[in-house]
Amino acid sequence: MSEFERRLVLENIDMLSLLGANDNNLRLLENRFNTNISVRGENILIRGEETDVNLAEKVIREMSYVLNTSGKLRNTDVSTILDLALHSNGNLQDKEYDSVILYTKNEAIKAKTPGQQKYIQAIQENDICFSIGPAGTGKTYLAVALAVAAMKKGIVNKIVLARPAVEAGESLGFLPGDFREKIDPYLRPLYDALDEMLPQEKLKNFIEKKLIEIVPLAYMRGRTLNYSYVILDEAQNATDTQMKMFLTRLGSSSKAIITGDITQIDLPIKQVSGLVKAQEILKNIKGIGFVYFDKSDVVRHRLVKDIIDAYEKFYDREKR
Repeated sequence: MSEFERRLVLENIDMLSLLGANDNNLRLLENRFNTNISVRGENILIRGEETDVNLAEKVIREMSYVLNTSGKLRNTDVSTILDLALHSNGNLQDKEYDSVILYTKNEAIKAKTPGQQKYIQAIQENDICFSIGPAGTGKTYLAVALAVAAMKKGIVNKIVLARPAVEAGESLGFLPGDFREKIDPYLRPLYDALDEMLPQEKLKNFIEKKLIEIVPLAYMRGRTLNYSYVILDEAQNATDTQMKMFLTRLGSSSKAIITGDITQIDLPIKQVSGLVKAQEILKNIKGIGFVYFDKSDVVRHRLVKDIIDAYEKFYDREKR
């Protein structure tokens, strides 16, 4: 088969960041797509079979886009782009998830997998959306980004983030400090997500004015939330009663997003997870969406996928 070649000209790109330390990104592309890639200044020449050359070109252009919009290109970004290329028939440029949800100081937040794009669409099309799947799939991060974006656009006036304070083997009564200090570790992941999306002073101001609230789930009782984005994180640890209570807090012009992983339930053995029950009770109600993630949607460190896969295989063997 004759060799095919494609020449790219990438203007105003930091080629050192694009190619990676010691050209690691370049070598990764050559190995993954069985191509030969040479770089001279802003010119990139790709040689190989036509299918591989086309895929390599799409990946390089996507890497350039990420580098331009966020100012940096991390190893995890490159791994995600490569995974998308290999599992979506190379349709990186045709995918619907190019639109940016939110620009932050570190990156442009947008969907990185087909599962994440379905999630964003489900949130846009429904007033209540459940997202269920393993750790590292962006369930909470994207929910918070959409909430911040909606508040910046004036669509909502308030963001409320809630989490069940399940004691997971450690009694709150024996932890040091007042109640706020005891409960903060349960809410810390939500603070971390907001820290990445808003300048520190602005976030502090929003929290002081109660435009953003981060609270234990129990604090939601008796409230009605209008013009709000309401997010329940780690919902697998909410009881059936708590789930019903949370969902009925929703007021006019509000959205609720419920995230969780039903393989990591920390409730007492005899207590049924409200997230598990909600799938059965609410599945046919118009305006409520359900999105399910799997390990192909993991966008954390590349080892997270391998860890999830290893556990799945281990428990499958145990069941057999």
